[in-house]
Amino acid sequence: MSKVLYVIVCAAGPAGGVGRLVGLAQDAGWVVQIVATPSALDFIDVPALEEQTARPVRSRYRKPADPKPPRPDAVIVAPATYNTINKFAQGIADTYALGLLAEAPGLRIPVVVLPFVNTALAGRAVFRHSVARLRAEGVHVLIGADTFEPHTPGSGGDPADGYPWHLALSALTATG
Repeated sequence: MSKVLYVIVCAAGPAGGVGRLVGLAQDAGWVVQIVATPSALDFIDVPALEEQTARPVRSRYRKPADPKPPRPDAVIVAPATYNTINKFAQGIADTYALGLLAEAPGLRIPVVVLPFVNTALAGRAVFRHSVARLRAEGVHVLIGADTFEPHTPGSGGDPADGYPWHLALSALTATG
């Protein structure tokens, strides 16, 4: 049976290219479930992703009568926004995506976070503390040299063709 990868996509410039990560993960043998933050729904092509994954894009908790989705074997958050990273570190679970993230470390589900933030936000003490807190819990946050470098303020609207989707999957593979 294939392993299940949840890809949590946030509302950021590269979000429209998440299908690239889906393809890489599928080529590596993963069954992919897309979970979008509510704001990310405006950034992604939901029908195309549902066709690519053969699964519905999820952004809300299921109704009691709905079937339970498979439990993830791993989670990638990409692109991960400043807001999502800070809320994840604080344990805030005010959306379906954040609820999944709040539980994952406690369930020992590997989580890789590939941020998309600007230098002004990445330089804030609260963000640096959030990254440190997540790393202390075993979450792989890919920011800094050799991973993701924050962009200059005002340039985040670019589709960011150079967004390193492959790094998230490589980091997940390296976790074992």
